[in-house]
This record gives sequence, C-alpha cells and structure tokens, in this order.
Amino acid sequence: MGLELYLDLLSQPCRTVYIFAKKNNIPFEFKHVELFKDSILGRKMPGGNNPGHSYEGQHYREEFGKVNILRKVPALKDGVFTLAESTAILLYLSRKYNTPDHWYPSDIQKRARVDEYLSWHHTNIRANAPKTLWIKVLIPLFTGQTLPPEKLQEVMDELAISLKQFEEKFLQDKPFILGSEISLADLVAIVELMQPIGVGCDIFEDRPKLSEWRNRVEEAVGKELFQEAHEIILNIKELSNIQIDPQLKEHLAPVLRKIMK
Repeated sequence: MGLELYLDLLSQPCRTVYIFAKKNNIPFEFKHVELFKDSILGRKMPGGNNPGHSYEGQHYREEFGKVNILRKVPALKDGVFTLAESTAILLYLSRKYNTPDHWYPSDIQKRARVDEYLSWHHTNIRANAPKTLWIKVLIPLFTGQTLPPEKLQEVMDELAISLKQFEEKFLQDKPFILGSEISLADLVAIVELMQPIGVGCDIFEDRPKLSEWRNRVEEAVGKELFQEAHEIILNIKELSNIQIDPQLKEHLAPVLRKIMK
C-alpha cells in the first residue's frame, strides 16, 4: 500500500501539501475529501481518483474518521501510519523522500528561520487571510445573508498589518524568505495569500515587493502546477451554484454565527 494524501484543494494547507508533493515528484494517491457534499464547482479534482472509489462527502464521514480522528484535511496515510496537520505532513514528506535541502535546510539556523515563519504564520497571515473567503463567499452561500462592508474592511486592515510585518521581518530585500532559494516558508505563505485573491481582494496591488516575491515563488514552483492547484480558489465565485448539504449547514452554524458578530 503506497502513500495516500487526503485533500481538498479548496483548503490552503491541502494545496501546500499537494504542490510540495507534485513539485518533488513524490508518488501518491490523491484521495479527495470534499468539504462540501457536491463536487466543488462540478470539477474533477486534478489527480483525484474515480468518484465511485474515493472518499467523497464530508470530512466527518466514518471512513475518513479512520484516517484522521480530528476530521480535518490534509491527512496522510503511509501503509498503516497516519498523520494529521499540514506542517507535520510537509516535514514528514521532506524527510522521507529526501527532498532538496532548500525546502527545509539541514543548516540549523536556516531551518530555524523556516520554523520561525511557520510559527508566526498561524497567528498572523492565516488568522486573517481566510476570513475574506468566508465573508465574501461562504457566509452568503450558507446563510443567504451578506455581511456589511465594514466587516471585510476590518479583516483587510488586520491583514495589512501582517503583510507589513511579513515584508519587514521575513522577506526584507531577499528574493525569498531564506535568501536565494524557495523554502517551505515561502510555499506556506503564498498559498495562504491566494485566498483573498480568489475573492477579488488583490493584496498584491500597490505592494511591489510582495508582488515580485509572488512571481518568483510561482516561477520556482512552476506556473502550470501553481495554477492547477489554485484553479478552484481562483474560480471560487462559481461555488454559489452548488447545493449545500443541510447537515453541513447545521454543522457550520456555530462558526458562522461567530464570524458574523
């Protein structure tokens, strides 16, 4: 039994794992765990298996719970070994498949810089960038209600603070976060920042340093792979055409009420 990756490319951490595995020619079976009942945007997932043989449906189904009791994606299964959390999965893949050193350097100080960014990322970039999708697309889809513009502006103001810190602390005047080569830190960052882009919030506009960094990261990953991984998020407005499982609406209601406050 080979490596299996349980993913939905609507999710930023899933896209990061997908890009990293594909870029490094890591052989894996794509197991599509849909975050919504119906196929997202009516598209077959790249590399995904036949719908009749995959884990379609919500991530809280019994089958997926056997892989990840936390019922979140991404998840990894390697023989009888299972693993949750995107950072843990990325590091596992980098070590097992001995990926090029620039992704997660053997030099202790360079590796510490990657760790530093990954630690900062979750309470800064990740704390705000995904909210744009909820505010502009998902909350209206699930509730039929739109949020006031002030709510989006509040999120964008918080994100702007994080982006300023990202440029000044992590990017500085370097091509990539660690210097001349891409690392896991760059990959995690760019994938997260594509979430606002998908809903029409161009965070790269009027930020030339950030925009140039984005172009370099895309080039390093490969534009075709980058676009393939982001096809769903870049067409996210089409999501309004799908039918949402009533159980999923009920499941997300507490989250939605919290966001709408």
